[in-house]
Amino acid sequence: VVAESDKCDCGGITIDDDTKQIQAVSFNYARTERVFFDEKMRKDYEVLQSRAPEGSEVSMVSYNRDDTKWVVSVRRDDGPTEYSTYDRATKKTSPLFVTQKSLLDYKFAHMEDVRITARDGLELVAYLTRADTSKPTPLILFVHGGPWARDTWGFNSSAQWFANRGYAVLQVNYRGSSGYSKTFLHKGDKEWGIGSMQHDLTDSVKWAVEQGIAIEDKVAIYGGSYGGYACLAGLTFTPDLYACGVDIVGPSNIKTLLDSIPPYWGPMRNDMLKKIGDVDNDAAFNESISPLFHIDAISKPLLIGQGANDPRVKQAESDQIAVAMCDRGIPVEYVLYPDEGHGFARPVNRIDFNARAEAFLAKHLGGRAEPITDAQSQSTAEFPLLKKRLIDNPGIIRG
Repeated sequence: VVAESDKCDCGGITIDDDTKQIQAVSFNYARTERVFFDEKMRKDYEVLQSRAPEGSEVSMVSYNRDDTKWVVSVRRDDGPTEYSTYDRATKKTSPLFVTQKSLLDYKFAHMEDVRITARDGLELVAYLTRADTSKPTPLILFVHGGPWARDTWGFNSSAQWFANRGYAVLQVNYRGSSGYSKTFLHKGDKEWGIGSMQHDLTDSVKWAVEQGIAIEDKVAIYGGSYGGYACLAGLTFTPDLYACGVDIVGPSNIKTLLDSIPPYWGPMRNDMLKKIGDVDNDAAFNESISPLFHIDAISKPLLIGQGANDPRVKQAESDQIAVAMCDRGIPVEYVLYPDEGHGFARPVNRIDFNARAEAFLAKHLGGRAEPITDAQSQSTAEFPLLKKRLIDNPGIIRG
C-alpha cells in the first residue's frame, strides 16, 4: 500500500512522466489533503499555498514537458478560481486569468466543513454556508442529486444565492454518497425514503437547530433529481420537520421511474434495483418508499419544477404528484418548461425558476426576494395545474 485513508477514496495520483514514480496522492474527506512522495513537489506546494488566500486550496493543473513550469489554480469558497503560471526554479508566479473576474467585486459567505453524527453513530461530512453567524436563521437543506455523488467544498453559486437571501445552507453527504468508500456507499442500499438515507437528512436538520444555526420552524428542503425525491420524502415522511420544499425533477414513484428508463440504460437499471430495492417484484416495498402513495401526509407547501424533455425523470413523475396534491387541496405550485430536460439549461428559464423559488422561500421562510422582472416573460414556463383548474372549472374564464 502506497497511501490510504480509512475515511475516503483516493482523489487523485500525480506520477512523474519519465520515471513513473508516484509524486503525490490526494484524498478529499472534507477538504483536499495530499501525501507527498516527492520532496521538491511538497516544497513547491508549500510556497504556492503561502501566497494564496487563507483557507484556499492550491492545485497544479498542468505542466510543461520538462516539468519546470506549472499552471496552478487557487480555489476559494468566497470567490472565483484564479489561475497562474509558476516557475519551479525561480518560484515566481504570474497571473493568467480569473474564471469570473466580476465576482471579485463582491463579498461572499464562507463555506465551513462540519461533521454531523447520525442517530446510529455514523459520521457525516457536511458543508455549511451562513448568511449570519451571530444568530439562528432560516435554513435550507440543499440535497445533492445522484444519489451516488457528493458535495464538495468551494464556491457554490446556489449556496451563495441562498445566503444572500438570508438563509443558512446545509449540504450533507448522507450515506450512499460517493467518495467515502464502498462501505459508506452501500450503507445507502435499500435505505431510500423511510430508511437511513433520509434519516441522515432529518438528523442533520436537528443538529443545525441544536447548534443554534437554524430556526426550528423555518427549514426548507430543496433539491434536484434524487434531491427532489428527498424533498418529496421529507415532506411526506417527516411532515413536521419542514416549513416547505422545492423539488426539481424529482421522482415521486420509484417503480414508474425505473419503468420509464430506456432499454439502452438496462445495465444502469439493474444497478439501481440492487441499490434501491426490488420495486419490480415487491409492490409493498415500492409503495412504502414512494411519496406518491403517501400524499395525504403532506401538509406543507411544495414548489415543483420540471423539464418536459427529461429523459431520466419523466414529466409524469411531477405530473402525478402535483395533480394528486391539487385534487386534495394541498398547497402546491408546479412550473413546467417544455424546452428543458433534466434540470434547466436556458438562462431565461433558470432566471425564471430561481425567481419563483426565492419568492416561494421568502413567503414561507421569511428571507429576501428580488421583485419579479420582465426578464421572466422571456421564459417558456407553463403551469399545468392552472390549465387543469380551467378545464375543471370552465366558469372561471367567463366574461
